[in-house]
Amino acid sequence: MEEKKNKKEDILKYTQNRELSWLKFNQRVLEEAQDPSVPLLERMKFVAIFTSNLDEFFMIRVGSLFDMAAADPKAVDSRSGMTPSQQLEKIYEAVAPLYKERDKTYAEIKKQLHPYGVCGLDFKELEQSEKKYVKKYFKEQVLPVLSPQIVDANHPFPHLLNKELYVTAMLKQNNRTMLGIVPIPNFISDILYLPGHDIRYIRMEKVIMEYLNLVFGQYEVTEKNYICVTRNADIAPDDEALEVNDDFRYLMKQTLHKRKRMAVVRLEIAEKLNAETEKYFCEKFNITKRQIFRTKMPMKLDYMFAISGNLPDSMKRALIYRPFSPQPSGRLEEGSIMRQIRKKDVLLFYPYESMEPFLQLIKEAAFDPSVMTIKITIYRLAKKARLVEYLCAAAENGKEVTVLIELRARFDEQNNIDWSERLEEAGCRVIYGFEGYKVHSKICLITYRHRNEIQYITQIGTGNYNEKTAAMYTDLSLMTADREIGEDAALFFQNMSIGNLDGIYRHLIVSPTSLKPKILQLMDQEIRKGTKGRIIMKMNSLTDVDFIEKAAEASQAGVRVDLIVRGICCILPGIPGYTENITISSIVGRYLEHPRIFSFGTGTDQKIYIGSADMMTRNTEKRVEVAAPVLDPDVKRQVNGYLEVMLADNVKARVLQKDGTYKKKPITEKRVNSQEHFMKSAVLAARNKKPAPKKQGLRERFAKIFRK
Repeated sequence: MEEKKNKKEDILKYTQNRELSWLKFNQRVLEEAQDPSVPLLERMKFVAIFTSNLDEFFMIRVGSLFDMAAADPKAVDSRSGMTPSQQLEKIYEAVAPLYKERDKTYAEIKKQLHPYGVCGLDFKELEQSEKKYVKKYFKEQVLPVLSPQIVDANHPFPHLLNKELYVTAMLKQNNRTMLGIVPIPNFISDILYLPGHDIRYIRMEKVIMEYLNLVFGQYEVTEKNYICVTRNADIAPDDEALEVNDDFRYLMKQTLHKRKRMAVVRLEIAEKLNAETEKYFCEKFNITKRQIFRTKMPMKLDYMFAISGNLPDSMKRALIYRPFSPQPSGRLEEGSIMRQIRKKDVLLFYPYESMEPFLQLIKEAAFDPSVMTIKITIYRLAKKARLVEYLCAAAENGKEVTVLIELRARFDEQNNIDWSERLEEAGCRVIYGFEGYKVHSKICLITYRHRNEIQYITQIGTGNYNEKTAAMYTDLSLMTADREIGEDAALFFQNMSIGNLDGIYRHLIVSPTSLKPKILQLMDQEIRKGTKGRIIMKMNSLTDVDFIEKAAEASQAGVRVDLIVRGICCILPGIPGYTENITISSIVGRYLEHPRIFSFGTGTDQKIYIGSADMMTRNTEKRVEVAAPVLDPDVKRQVNGYLEVMLADNVKARVLQKDGTYKKKPITEKRVNSQEHFMKSAVLAARNKKPAPKKQGLRERFAKIFRK
């Protein structure tokens, strides 16, 4: 008991709170918006990404802490020793300066965009002719579709939707004062473009605020403002409901409806509130003052992505990244993908290489007479998904198609519900995840008959089968014809179909049963080597306490441990006596870093796995995740090359310090931007690709024979 207590106290010496660690990650995103080497509109996009990240953080993480504070106020976080309420206090303390930093960054970028003719304007900055245009547009196009409301004895305070904008004002009439609220409809554009050649625009909330006197005609309008509430969106479907409700899709629809009415966790305001109005909002939303955040920039910045798309070519070169298209893989020739994978394993690296070969593999399988079954797990899909069309075509061609689709992929639930219905209509067998366990794995299995023998092609990925994000996220996709991996995959899908989470596999490691134990076992092997041990791991987040303790044990044994962790990282490096031999870096750049790579040892003894799991407790214990070994020596060299470049990055990598802060690496002789390196390498590999051998006709073959 004493030893366990000491272990708990010890771990607090080299760990940090996950929520505060995440806020530091989002600060690194904001740093990209402040980087003068990044094109201006791309910097504005990073402000937008920072904002949407923070929105989701409040909806999910802050929301869940509120729930925990209510359910078990004395619960203590094992990595920081804080209760839920103490964590909330620290979050509010950390978020306030981030709001100021974001506002300042936005204002600076907005100012620098003006000389390029990209001008977001306040009403007072409009020219006289523009004011006339805006007023005419408002009266003809906006005013008729507004639904204003007053709040008094006969008109109760309305339910404000999550992350929607509302213009508010205090209204006076005959010594009565009341609140007026105007929802900004979704079907109205976020911005109004002004006539002319430049991109001059005004935000719609500012237009409505300006003309509130036309909306509330008989009232005196004061204290104009616009506000936005963020609601708790951390919903897990009720386990009992799962048992009694046959239609899981229907349950998820109920869950989505419930999310819209959850408790408010944050109120954002544009203008300062007086004490009376502040108290009024606190009572109506059941919040405290610390949950109110004032911002001087737009609460929604989605329109910035549309502005980037509408730029004339002459401006694009100065304001956005040079366009890059995912390249054809230099390791694949034209022709049958199945035939090439049968000969040799193929690893694709998105978005530097195109997802096209994988899609072509599924399309080819859909029409190949030798293919019997296609099985796949799906977590997130694009709104338009060729993958689904090919799976449907396969089912319509008489193949047995099994799709394990996770309806609880947060914020993609409705999209997945829609796709599951489409797949079922085409004749695919659609199954869903487990009670208490999300299926987050990325695995696809094609079973076919070749020369009277059953054979397999297995694909294991680190990212979703999403054609849109495959051009935005960095991910690995391994396609192999290895028989034993194929047999493991076949067994995995059988186990998923019968609800068995405890399957035993030869090569695949699968959570919640074998993934974490195997990773810890491989770390133990390196620990036994002492200073000759080597561990390199790349992931998105790291929170799992068992893994953290094992990493510290490896460090204490003299093992050199390099971790590349994009986001949350609960272990602190460089703590004397605990983590001196651990180095942790985070790469934040043009593309979202997403691969999960686990490497143990060096040389011929090296073992590499790629898969879908981060070292987070939710992934290792509460999700179905799959990782596969890299067995092909050439593919192993490929992965080692990627890790080497990422570890050398000194442009977009930041190094975690022992106090929890991050610092950029000093640039010595050579600048290494890993993402730019991979883009250039992919272009070069595609350019140097050998053309497919030309097929010889009958005449050429006879001529060759006669020449002999």
